[in-house]
Amino acid sequence: MNEVIKAIEGRRSVRHFLDDPVPDMLIDQICEAGTYAASGMGKQSPIIIAVKDRAVRDKLSRMNAKVLGASEDMDPFYGAPVVLVVLADKSVPTAVYDGSLVMGNMMLAAHSLGVSSCWIHRAKEMFEGEEGMEILKELKISGDYEGIGNLVIGYTHDEPKPPAKRKAGYVYHINP
Repeated sequence: MNEVIKAIEGRRSVRHFLDDPVPDMLIDQICEAGTYAASGMGKQSPIIIAVKDRAVRDKLSRMNAKVLGASEDMDPFYGAPVVLVVLADKSVPTAVYDGSLVMGNMMLAAHSLGVSSCWIHRAKEMFEGEEGMEILKELKISGDYEGIGNLVIGYTHDEPKPPAKRKAGYVYHINP
């Protein structure tokens, strides 16, 4: 079977991570794969913020928990040691789609490199708030960005479950 298709069929979201660090070389490869995602009219509207610093990672987790309405000691990042935040330029009409493709590329790249991942929502709300805007300001990121997703990556505690059976009626064909 084709390696790309094998990666697509084998990737699963993980929700129980070990605390083991992910090597910088792998993080860089995963992020680079994100930069090769298709984007509307080639505008490359997304940016990726790779968060390896534990204090910043924990701050993002607390921000995410707050948006979720959970207690701030709950970790919506499932213990993952790294967060890859994807934001996209709001002025580009395809920003959300572009950022979603970046997330997909990075999830597949992580899987192909033996690194587990999970897309965590609420990045939009996190970076519309004062704390999120302050993080961007500290990083000297200017512009009007929308949070697309938080991709948590690391190594899993458990073997991923096999894929669910695909639903009937997923694909419709129109033939000549």
